[in-house]
Amino acid sequence: MINAVQIQVNGERRACRSGSTVGDLLRDLEIKTERVAVELNLEILDRKEFELRDLKEGDRVEILSFIGGGAPSLVGWSYSCKMID
Repeated sequence: MINAVQIQVNGERRACRSGSTVGDLLRDLEIKTERVAVELNLEILDRKEFELRDLKEGDRVEILSFIGGGAPSLVGWSYSCKMID
């Protein structure tokens, strides 16, 4: 990959295009943004930031997908977390 930077995504090394954003990464991985949380270098990003935050050499990205499940409770639905590989 020409002009690539090396990052870590959920603990695995990955190359991405220089100048890519978090949003670009999610599209490349075919991950929809509606039910994910993204942490970039230990900072949890607001979804609005996905298209604004550039990925740089050595960045660490953690992507979590939220999946509804369990029985409804008095205060609403419970959610579990699943790592996306």
